[in-house]
Amino acid sequence: MICYATVAMVTDFDCWHPDHDAVTVADVIKVLTANADRAKRLVTRLAREFPREHEACPIGSDRALDNALITAPEARDPALIKKLEAVAGRVLGKL
Repeated sequence: MICYATVAMVTDFDCWHPDHDAVTVADVIKVLTANADRAKRLVTRLAREFPREHEACPIGSDRALDNALITAPEARDPALIKKLEAVAGRVLGKL
C-alpha cells in the first residue's frame, strides 16, 4: 500500500459515452489545455494548503525518498537540486 491520490481528468467524452457527438483533435486539445490549467491550480492549492506538520504515513510512504538519491554529490547539478527543493527539500537538505 502507498499513500497517494490520483487525479484523472477526461479529455475525450466520445471515447466512453455512446450518445456523445464525435469530437475533433482541436476539441480534445482545448479540454486538455483547460485540464492542465486545473491541474496546476490543484497542485498550487495543495502545496499552499497542505499542513506542513501532519500525521506520518502509517506505512512510511512519506519517507520513500530517504534512500532514493544515489547520484554522487560531485555529479549533482546544483540548478536541478534547486528546482527539486519544493518536492524533495526534506531529503535534499540532508545532503
